[in-house]
Amino acid sequence: MLAAAAAFRVPLAGAAPAGRRFTLALSPGSIGVSVSSQRELNDLAHRHRFESVEPRSAELAAMAPAELGAVLEDLQAKGLAWAAAGLPVDFRKDSITFQTGLKALPRIAAALQAAGVTRMGTWLMPTHPELTYTANFKQHADRLREIARVLADHGLRLGLEYVGTQSLLVRDRYPFVHTLAETRDLLAAIGAGNVGFVVDSWHWWTAGDTEADLRGLNNRDVVSADLNDAPRGIAKEQQQDTKRELPAATGVIDVAPFVAALVAIGYDGPVRAEPFNQALNELDNEAACAAASAALHRAIPIPRS
Repeated sequence: MLAAAAAFRVPLAGAAPAGRRFTLALSPGSIGVSVSSQRELNDLAHRHRFESVEPRSAELAAMAPAELGAVLEDLQAKGLAWAAAGLPVDFRKDSITFQTGLKALPRIAAALQAAGVTRMGTWLMPTHPELTYTANFKQHADRLREIARVLADHGLRLGLEYVGTQSLLVRDRYPFVHTLAETRDLLAAIGAGNVGFVVDSWHWWTAGDTEADLRGLNNRDVVSADLNDAPRGIAKEQQQDTKRELPAATGVIDVAPFVAALVAIGYDGPVRAEPFNQALNELDNEAACAAASAALHRAIPIPRS
């Protein structure tokens, strides 16, 4: 697989750009990295050849203007862009939990807007213990529409990540959205122009989605992207969501068509590694960042345009 990645070419059809527009992003939690400040995270990203970095929303919201200005100067000096922030609202549980998170969202959204952050991401649980598909679909559409309104007021886009891991589809009584096509239906029901996809090579592969499915999207449709591989010797339907591999580590997931599609549609957001890998999590910060960065650069040997 690494040899295939090294020989990576974007197909000529569709007048794809010569380079990529997206950035290689450092998201610390996804690779077991723990930091105490945004400046520390910026330093790690710069030192290990990342091109964008996850914003620490709560920390940014607590900063005085001068402190925020210093962080933004540091970001610019290191040549880093912002990746996507995580959505701090839990819309999957009871109404009180949702409303509590929703009330706190404007303050976080305003802070992210002041920092120049424009993207947020979250994920969709592909089952529910009590709600049928139809009832869960309506609840998701209604709640995510409310969230989208708040984010739109602050120039933020929201990405939704469908979860295609087949072993999770039987976790609860009722299945839910777990493919790109179903997520498209949910986006249509939400009806907000600032809501799109988080696409992940793991879920794209486990859901049985294709390169053509990704090429059916456009840059505006995709808010964020994740790149992962899968362990060898395990059938797709037995793969476990929390036991993945770094991009292009095994070749079980062919990342080349996934990346080719992102390049072809002119995607200009962040791409992060999210392997949930125990061995990686046990490394110290420097080693984990070095491993994740090396994997992303191997899997994506395309220069930025």
